[in-house]
Amino acid sequence: VSTQSTGEKHCANIKRTVHVCNLDPAAENFNYNPSIDIRNLITIDDVMEELSYGPNGALVYCMEYLISNIDWLKKEIGYYEDDYLIFDLPGQIELYTHIPVMCKLVSVLQELGFNLCCVYVLDSHFMSDHNKFIAGTLQTLSTMIHIETPHVNIITKMDLLPPGSDESEFFEKYFDADIPLILSESTPSTNNPKYDRLNNLLAQVVQDYNMVNFKPFNATDEESIMSVLNAIDHTLQYGEDEEVKEIPEPADTNDQ
Repeated sequence: VSTQSTGEKHCANIKRTVHVCNLDPAAENFNYNPSIDIRNLITIDDVMEELSYGPNGALVYCMEYLISNIDWLKKEIGYYEDDYLIFDLPGQIELYTHIPVMCKLVSVLQELGFNLCCVYVLDSHFMSDHNKFIAGTLQTLSTMIHIETPHVNIITKMDLLPPGSDESEFFEKYFDADIPLILSESTPSTNNPKYDRLNNLLAQVVQDYNMVNFKPFNATDEESIMSVLNAIDHTLQYGEDEEVKEIPEPADTNDQ
């Protein structure tokens, strides 16, 4: 939620009208005011209470219920159809890699004429362990393949690392998702060589697709925020259909 809040505040500062649509039925606390909120349609607590589902099953049920009642979302979006929308989505990875609910949502939005960009968020703590980073990179790749929309992948909470980390050569290999280089600089798991071979094979999968890279995101740094927003704007082709504003020519002082 903090990433969406930072983006909304930055857009407000640069005089860009944005609306945040919360599609997480389990959300409780917000740092922003959602213009559209799935909890007005269904909440995870109601599903867990009425159907005796666990939290994961209840979340999947809520998202499938949204797709079954997609006219509700179309009506809500209709109030902002010409504006810049940010969709705050649940973090459960199964929604993006194993079931078609998000693909259906993407199709609906594309049919409504929206240009879409998926922003995949990976926490900076994934860079603390090469095994963890491989898992995070594979999840990112799986989402990109499954959703089939343009992606901007970001590593968040860079402000928790030492200053200048986003420009450090040490972290560059993580931003480039250069798994073979990361593995070559890591200590092998000598007690389990099969594990090391598996890591190498997974690294090769990422390299073969050659699709994943990350932009560092520091929520306290205006340049970092603007860099990510520019990447998203470029992906969306935002503003390319706007008319060029003509600058009036200065008055000719010689005629006076």
